[in-house]
Amino acid sequence: HWRMLPLILPAWASAPGLCPADLEQHGTVGVHDAPPGRWPWQASLRRHSEQREQWEHVCGGSLVHPQWVLTAAHCTGRPQASAFRVQVGQLRFYDPDRLMKVTEIIPHPDYDHLLSAKGGADIALLRLEAPVTLSPHVRVVSLPPASLRVPERKMCWVTGWGDIRLGERIPGRTPSWEVEVPIVGNEACNQHYQNSSADAARQIIKDDMLCAGSEGRDSRQGDSGGPLVCSWNGTWVQVGVVSWGDVCGHRDVPGVYTRVTSYVSWIHQYVPSPRP
Repeated sequence: HWRMLPLILPAWASAPGLCPADLEQHGTVGVHDAPPGRWPWQASLRRHSEQREQWEHVCGGSLVHPQWVLTAAHCTGRPQASAFRVQVGQLRFYDPDRLMKVTEIIPHPDYDHLLSAKGGADIALLRLEAPVTLSPHVRVVSLPPASLRVPERKMCWVTGWGDIRLGERIPGRTPSWEVEVPIVGNEACNQHYQNSSADAARQIIKDDMLCAGSEGRDSRQGDSGGPLVCSWNGTWVQVGVVSWGDVCGHRDVPGVYTRVTSYVSWIHQYVPSPRP
């Protein structure tokens, strides 16, 4: 059977503890291929590989405005904007005609490169050179109001491109996956991480983080920067950005996301609010 190849990220793009799973495990934990167009805001963040002479997938992201992509700050490192391209739309994963240039990278000012994702504020905006053309396969995801409280045990979805490695697709596989995960309260999540940490007194899960996932069901198959979305009143709302997770051996430890409600006002300093 096909094994999932690890999503290998450069050192500047790797989150602590993100780790891939194989396809056999995928079949048992609720991760499966996403139909094309089901998550039309899903974006792929690319960096150019001199060795392979192509733009390679390094992280996920989401289209929050026709000209703006939301991702994790640890995905952007310190390179210039010209080092990146973005692809939206899922139809042909490596289609050079669909790559968009990035003209500006804005990591949150509180993000600490030395602490990486575990330090918090793991969120960044990418401004595209021009607005993308919206279509059935390319749409914008809604952002939550800052006041939204995400209830424990609510079932939400995390999506990504986790079976892409070094620019190659596994034969017979669609390029995106999806998994339904329950929201885990911060206090319970922090307890999980303290139980698997030598430093049991420290608050590991900060207020600007959101946890989701149960045993074997989380986003650690790859794709930092990708969206965690929940359905509210028939609208998909992005509540999290894939940030970090613990080592794969702790199967009951939830995945950790940047809590989007903590940063909505910051996002709207740059990204225009949708017209009513």
